Amino acid sequence: MIKSLYFITAEVKGLKRGREEGLEEGLKKGKEEGLKEGIEKGIEKGIERGQKKAQIEIVKNLLNSGINIELIIQSTGLSREEIEKLI
Repeated sequence: MIKSLYFITAEVKGLKRGREEGLEEGLKKGKEEGLKEGIEKGIEKGIERGQKKAQIEIVKNLLNSGINIELIIQSTGLSREEIEKLI
């Protein structure tokens, strides 16, 4: 009985250690995946903002050149309200 109690205790300790190591590994992988996803989303948002900024600059230049607002709406896909905010 003493031997079996020793083996049970060792087995429980081994299971505990394995669970802790598994948890640590899972947390590490989760952090890495979260960081990667965050970077990707940040890049996407940056690209979107840059494209919007370029589009706004183009609209401002067209307006300053006297181009008809209807033509700008058709060409850019922006609404009249969006364009009028830039005036």
